[in-house]
Amino acid sequence: MNGTADPILVEIVEGTLASVEMEVETAIARTARSPMIRDAHDFRAGIHDVRLRKLTGRSYSALVQPIVRDFPIETMRPGDVFFHNDVYLSEGGIGHLPDLCVTVPVFHAGEVVAFVQAFGHHDDIGGAVPGSMPSHARSAFEEGLMVPPIKLWDGGVPNRAALTIMTRNSRMPDSLAGDLDAECSACLMGARRLGELFDRYGRQAVESCFDAIISKTTETFRRELLAKIPEGVHVWEDYAEHDGVDEPRLHIQRITLTVDHAAEAPLTIDFTGTSPQAKGPINHAGDYADGVFLKKWLAPILRNLADTPERMAELDVNEGVVPLIKMVFPEKGTLLTPIFPAPTNARTFVILRLLGVLAGVLAKATGGRMPADQETIRYTGVYGDSDDGPYLMREVLGGGSGGRWYADGEDTIHVVPDSRNIPVEFAEARWPLRVERLGLAVDSGGPGEFRGGLGYDKHIRMLRDASFMSIADRSILSCWGVNGGRAGRPFVVTVDGVEMEGLVDDFPVKAGEIVRVRTTGGGGWGSPYDRPAERVAADVRDGKVSYEGARDDYGVVLSGPRDDLRIDAEATELLRAELRTAVPEDTPFFDRGPGYPRLSGGLPYAEVDTV
Repeated sequence: MNGTADPILVEIVEGTLASVEMEVETAIARTARSPMIRDAHDFRAGIHDVRLRKLTGRSYSALVQPIVRDFPIETMRPGDVFFHNDVYLSEGGIGHLPDLCVTVPVFHAGEVVAFVQAFGHHDDIGGAVPGSMPSHARSAFEEGLMVPPIKLWDGGVPNRAALTIMTRNSRMPDSLAGDLDAECSACLMGARRLGELFDRYGRQAVESCFDAIISKTTETFRRELLAKIPEGVHVWEDYAEHDGVDEPRLHIQRITLTVDHAAEAPLTIDFTGTSPQAKGPINHAGDYADGVFLKKWLAPILRNLADTPERMAELDVNEGVVPLIKMVFPEKGTLLTPIFPAPTNARTFVILRLLGVLAGVLAKATGGRMPADQETIRYTGVYGDSDDGPYLMREVLGGGSGGRWYADGEDTIHVVPDSRNIPVEFAEARWPLRVERLGLAVDSGGPGEFRGGLGYDKHIRMLRDASFMSIADRSILSCWGVNGGRAGRPFVVTVDGVEMEGLVDDFPVKAGEIVRVRTTGGGGWGSPYDRPAERVAADVRDGKVSYEGARDDYGVVLSGPRDDLRIDAEATELLRAELRTAVPEDTPFFDRGPGYPRLSGGLPYAEVDTV
């Protein structure tokens, strides 16, 4: 601690950090060239202090640890830009090779005082298939160019040799070069802005504010959130369903949560029981730097314990959460502790599933005061040739979030903060396709007293022959419902009526054929028979629930056209009474949907699903 911080200056510094982070991201978005960065916004900026602590909490980011490991701080100079994307040499901060990371040191009085960093998902960095995400990869060497930490700019001078090697290995060299230039320039600009803060107030005062910002997060999470979790040991697990190589099966991700409020780290998250590393690319190298990246990645789930949604939205996740969590990893060779060169390009199946596993184990611990399962990210797209040469259209489509104890889930949410679908007008102007429908997937949200959010329903007609690609799970297993809520509907893609698997590299699509994508719906919370009939009728009027769904899932009998619906109160009461009696007394706390028995050998639910 560098002394007591002036509370007014703390507010100024905290606001400046948020402003610089947003300015960096805005600069990248306005100057990048690829649709994935510029339009889908699949990138993040972060600010770290010289002690490598993340200071900002609006967005997650990678880590500075691998840079200072290979380049001592005292050797850095103004204008240096460091680069890496090597998963196994990133200390857990990079999940797959398309995520390219640039790091710029901030200087004051000739010394490094902080770091500005940006990383984003780029179009292509080589490998076996366009997009550098081969769904059937068995090795990291199939996934693209691996770059350990290097100095990409030296004292303001770009390393042209390194840039030439990277662009030569990319199928989209112009967009890769443009995106990297945007990210480097934006981080250098952010470093200048942050340097001005130190120049204005002095290093000691600013670093005291950094300490105060981080300490405030630690104490707020300890006092307001962790205190709501009863002490004890709680266990839950969830699954990835396929790895692109083996036949679909349950790839287990398990958390044993131990809560001890007297301990220095009140939460212990033990991943023992997680399945062996997969042959295919669903592994995530998370067991580095004591799991510091995973701690910050998982901590936003804890915000659901806040007293109100408004308070939850006020809580940032910075380095202050790290001392509160102890992580225990299994031995090397599991989904979370893979051994190089195990492939990792579809690691979203694991790292995003862990958000749900933590939410599930907390739901067990708190009597259900957590949301049901949310959508999981998936990449779908097409590639081929147009009048302008080869193209790659790849989109990160979201889905529904889970119902909560106080509200329905949100529709078409992207779990990656601020990410979005590609605008129809842009897609049609750039690629040989036509989007014939983009709307909500009716009945996709899990039924519940609080309904799960809906996914997308998107229809794309190809104007030229092309190839379809997909990196997606939840095509068999659904987003689970909790506390009587039902599972949402899974992810489905059809090409000219033929249903696709979740992992596809090169399925041929003929000109005139339609690719239909329906993303996952979130799980429901609470019994659907407790949802007021008026709210079910409103969902039908809004096109979110069908007449059949209202009757079969909610026990609500409706008649008349959608703009003049009538509730048959007597028939609804009788039907709901009949449906309630049909619910077994030993119904588990979680509903995983019909896909679970298919992969579990016929078991209706997992042993950990009961409370």
